[in-house]
Amino acid sequence: MSSSKGPASHGPNAAPTGDNFILLVIAALSTICGWVSAFLIVLSVGVTCEMIFVRGVLGQSTIWQTEAVVYMMVAATLLGLPYVQRLRGHVNVDLLPMMLPPGPRKVLILATILAAIVVIGILVFYGFHMWYEAFSRNWRSDTVWGVRLWIPYATVPIGFGLYLLQLIADFYAVAADIDRRYGLSEHN
Repeated sequence: MSSSKGPASHGPNAAPTGDNFILLVIAALSTICGWVSAFLIVLSVGVTCEMIFVRGVLGQSTIWQTEAVVYMMVAATLLGLPYVQRLRGHVNVDLLPMMLPPGPRKVLILATILAAIVVIGILVFYGFHMWYEAFSRNWRSDTVWGVRLWIPYATVPIGFGLYLLQLIADFYAVAADIDRRYGLSEHN
């Protein structure tokens, strides 16, 4: 049975990489995304506390804090997608697959991952288009802060793109029998 050991391993639920260098690199990227996502959440909590202090204690108005927190939380969500996928943290209903024999179960798993790849690929395409429009037309938010929207919009194609990369790695790992979870035995 292939193991999930390696520099980017995070326990028994993490997507196995075996000794495959590309899968290890993608796992490391997904892990970095998880750390960035966690940092953004902590930072947004800090900014929220600062905003409460400025408003409540100092009695001053805030300009950038609310908008920054919203953008950081969206970025944390999108950049956290590949890490959550790597740890198999997304919702998984396995009643039907577990009733199937290993061969059809593997086909169903691959078809499901492929469907996710197609949907996320579409989101990457349109997310890039949205980012490009904001960048090329120098869009700004309609607030006092007036942030350049290409900056927060960049998290859409980046987050979904890295999620897509993790899904492709998962597809390959299942197809190549590196990932043998989901009740797949060594003798398909």
